[in-house]
Amino acid sequence: MSFEPIGAITIGLGLLCLLLGRHATVLGFVVFCTLGSAAAILIGGANVPPAHLFLVFLLVATLCWRKLLVNAVTSLKTSEPGFWLLCLVTYGILSSYILPRLFAGSTFIVPLGSSDHLATLDGIVPLGPVSSNLTQPIYLLGDLACFVTIMAVGSTQRGFATITTALIAYAFVNLCFGALDLLTSATGTQDALQIIRNAQYTFHDEESVGDMRRIIGSWPEASAFASMTLTAFAFTATMWLYGRRSLTTGAIALMSLLFVVLSTSSTGLAGAAVMLVVLYAIALTRCGTQREYWNASAIVVFAPLLVAVIGLYVISEAHIFARIYDYVDTLILSKSTTSSGLQRSYWNEVALGNFLDTFGLGVGLGTNRTSSFPLALLSNIGVPGLLFYLVFIAMVFGSRRGMPRTFAADVRGAARVACFSALTAGILAGPTVDQGLLFYVFAGLACAAPERERATDGAPALR
Repeated sequence: MSFEPIGAITIGLGLLCLLLGRHATVLGFVVFCTLGSAAAILIGGANVPPAHLFLVFLLVATLCWRKLLVNAVTSLKTSEPGFWLLCLVTYGILSSYILPRLFAGSTFIVPLGSSDHLATLDGIVPLGPVSSNLTQPIYLLGDLACFVTIMAVGSTQRGFATITTALIAYAFVNLCFGALDLLTSATGTQDALQIIRNAQYTFHDEESVGDMRRIIGSWPEASAFASMTLTAFAFTATMWLYGRRSLTTGAIALMSLLFVVLSTSSTGLAGAAVMLVVLYAIALTRCGTQREYWNASAIVVFAPLLVAVIGLYVISEAHIFARIYDYVDTLILSKSTTSSGLQRSYWNEVALGNFLDTFGLGVGLGTNRTSSFPLALLSNIGVPGLLFYLVFIAMVFGSRRGMPRTFAADVRGAARVACFSALTAGILAGPTVDQGLLFYVFAGLACAAPERERATDGAPALR
């Protein structure tokens, strides 16, 4: 086991946040979710990310309060999404131990972790236990703890406001890491970022598409950076459409979209196209003449005009059209014919075979690698796990709490849009069942109900 410098920094800031109070701890935890390429602790071939280590401080800071502990337990009732996430985690943990042994040798897998078998030239091995059968259940337990804690904290008015601020801060810090990645690359000082790029992953920090360098920020590869930035864009752009903290959320949303496009990630570019359509549909539902609806009205009126003007200009300038077409063709249209695209398609083909060969039960959580989140669910935890997840996500998106068009309702709506963005990116290129802590922060916020807190508790009004 190796304790890394970033781990010492995480513990130091965690203790400081505990002294400052649970709201500072919530803020610190969400911001630490940006460090997707860092390992606070290295245990053999496993990484303990700083956010997962900081999660311990979040649990201490929140669940030691009786009121929040009651909120957390309440979130696990059968009528709440937390119960179905608990079922998913429980089945996942059991499957990670039982299924690789039950179906050992019955199919070939693309192993997510290290295996006792030698891989073939195609990178596959006979089904059996792998090292990630241990790490992925731990990550999923962390997701459950994160969801329950965020939902508990978000069920107080001050906590809800703190989480909202923390997510905006996350989006800003993520942009700072993206800019720092570009700056260090341009000045040849990439070694300065090694403290947050110490995880035992394969890093793609020196790749380029044409003459454009791929941006990875604080993540291992451009696809991960683009996916997380797209999620931040979805949240802040929706907040801006709703007229909430417009100056801050509008600027961050615009810069996030720019970084997604410049990241040279096919996942980010395709996901951005989907999210822009979704956001325009949201704007159509919120336009009006009242001041709080001006942002949405401006998008409804001017976005089509802007797209038409830009489209006509691009078509009229042959060299610009050719460059844009080549960029889109490289990232999306011809992606399936590249070595990366062929490899990812092969992973998905093997994963589908794993699902069929195990009679729909899956090969066990953390056993194999895919390139699409739905196939990760099916091939790892099978039909039972898929059903648990579908009920959970349906309750996250279907939850309607409090009065519409209030601050709390708008933030919950923005959180659901962010979840949809993360799901879109996962469908395009999700390798595992674990969707990351940030997804469950958004999901927990989407299900929180601060309106239940009595005004006599001294909580500030949400606005």
